Amino acid sequence: MLTPAQRDIVKATVPLLETGGEALTSHFYRLLLSEHPELRPMFNQAHQASGEQSRALANGVLAYARHIDRLEALGPLAGQIVTKHVGLQVQPEHYPLVGQCLLRAIREVLGSEIATDAVIEAWAAAYGQLADLLIGAERAVYGANAAAPGGWAGAREFRVSAKRRESEEITSFVLTPADGGAVMDFKPGQYIGLKLVIDGEEVRRNYSLSAAPNGRSYRISVKREAGGRVSGFLHDRVDVGDALALFPPAGGFTLPEGERPLVLISGGVGITPMVAMLEAALPTGRPVHFIHCARHAGVHAFRDWLDGLAARHPQLTRRYCYDEHAAPAPAPDAVGMLTGEQLAAWLPESRDVDALFVGPKGFMRAMRQLLVQAGVPEKQCRWEFFGPASALA
Repeated sequence: MLTPAQRDIVKATVPLLETGGEALTSHFYRLLLSEHPELRPMFNQAHQASGEQSRALANGVLAYARHIDRLEALGPLAGQIVTKHVGLQVQPEHYPLVGQCLLRAIREVLGSEIATDAVIEAWAAAYGQLADLLIGAERAVYGANAAAPGGWAGAREFRVSAKRRESEEITSFVLTPADGGAVMDFKPGQYIGLKLVIDGEEVRRNYSLSAAPNGRSYRISVKREAGGRVSGFLHDRVDVGDALALFPPAGGFTLPEGERPLVLISGGVGITPMVAMLEAALPTGRPVHFIHCARHAGVHAFRDWLDGLAARHPQLTRRYCYDEHAAPAPAPDAVGMLTGEQLAAWLPESRDVDALFVGPKGFMRAMRQLLVQAGVPEKQCRWEFFGPASALA
């Protein structure tokens, strides 16, 4: 039980963590992954190398410490953590290992004069409180997934029933249960987790579901990343008939309900969750404004499919913006970076819309700013990170 005195100690460490939080979390990850290699599959090594994972953890630790006496002020942070953990299948037995390494990192980075026994005890109690909260929430989600029609717990074997090239960089994989059973429903915008073994080493990755629910199969559309170990494996070494282990769908970035017009804006491979949202939204008759930005026509996935939908659904307006264009490739609606003036012209006259956007962080930062400048209420703007979350402001 976290006492009032311990809460005060935790809050008092916030200024120290603000100046050295990333160093602490980097040291924490080194301890955790060297002493518990069985946890490595849950961490993307590219995000580790770039420092993104450490920064995301530091921001989360600071937010928790600041609001230790009123956790409701954390807002959606706890839910986001639970969602990420469920996607990777974090289990209760993992929490003590993480806690031990976190406390050691605090002691070793801050030093024993600052990280006294009282400080470590306070942080141990605070971590225990957080772990109990997350374990309980995750247990509820795992139970709901197992009990859902077509649902399951842990990993389930699927087969690749189709593999299709969508662009120069993106390939789709249709995944069907090996047991021939049904698959659980999901909310458009969610993702599934893959458990892969590459050259004898287990890795886990999350990929957005790129087609609306159908009860029979899932589809993911994977961009080949330069030097990407997992994306390269899927593109080059996984084919029709191969088995893949899947975790149930997860994710909080989903198609909002209601009758407001939808504005779906994507950059690059950010188009994947938008495709599922669009496919689910069109039968409702809801107006949809679909805006996609790509480097050029060769890397623009799903264009023919989108054009076909627009021909059949008058409530769908689609616009394309390419960084560069050369004939005879299909022309976009605009060339160059998407500007505020261009975006404002493509939005519906009424700015009372639900606007969702996904893409590289710089792209999302710009879209958030441009949408608000164009008059879209900030509370009606939503986005998703592919990887560790960070601030867009």
